[in-house]
Amino acid sequence: MTILRDRRLSGHKALAVLLDPDKIEQDALSQLLIRTASCPVDFFLVGGSLVTDYAHKEVIAAIRRQSTIPITLFPGNLLHIEPSADAILLLSLISGRNPDFLIGQHVIAAPLLKRSGLEIMSTGYMVVDSGTQTTVSYISGTMPLPYDKPDVAACTAMAGEMLGLQLMYLDAGSGARRPVSSDMIAAVRRVVDLPIIVGGGINSGEKAYEALKAGADMIVVGNGIEQNPDLLPQLSTVIREFNQSVVQA
Repeated sequence: MTILRDRRLSGHKALAVLLDPDKIEQDALSQLLIRTASCPVDFFLVGGSLVTDYAHKEVIAAIRRQSTIPITLFPGNLLHIEPSADAILLLSLISGRNPDFLIGQHVIAAPLLKRSGLEIMSTGYMVVDSGTQTTVSYISGTMPLPYDKPDVAACTAMAGEMLGLQLMYLDAGSGARRPVSSDMIAAVRRVVDLPIIVGGGINSGEKAYEALKAGADMIVVGNGIEQNPDLLPQLSTVIREFNQSVVQA
């Protein structure tokens, strides 16, 4: 969280790649790690809303063998705690009203997290309607934020900041038909001083640019780089150009 906060204060942007242990094959992961040498990313997120084959430890070990990029857990539930990572996004699903994902899972996981040695990054997690039902909305039994209601997202983020959350994560979900709108990102940016993470539906350099311009501090991409090998270089270039403009300014 310290790294993201420092980047937020300096105006620098970040790129994270989300790896679902259920979906990433070892050969594909190895190739991806090789590509990050020429198309740098800042973080790996490991996890997902529904993990049927618990392979977090193996995926993290594979990353360690080829990369020094920090690894952060993106947990779907308390079973997804793996101490060999560097940090964990402790997600509180503030866009929904299911107490299990607001505090219930956290209470059960707290003793494990306390002993894990992981950096705990308390995160206000907001699922945004992307034109299709996502796994997280189905599993959590909650409705996403309306796509065209940026004021609702802004008020939700404000409440999360007042409750002491350290990060805000706006997520359109895996396989999103459309990303979180620039209007919604900008509305949240105007009312909170926290780092903002945005993911889901970012499948082009143009969409990445629009999210960053609107106020995102870090963008997250997952399925998109598997479907389009050219996407990672595009996103890496967008991030680099943003950060170069900050230095030049």
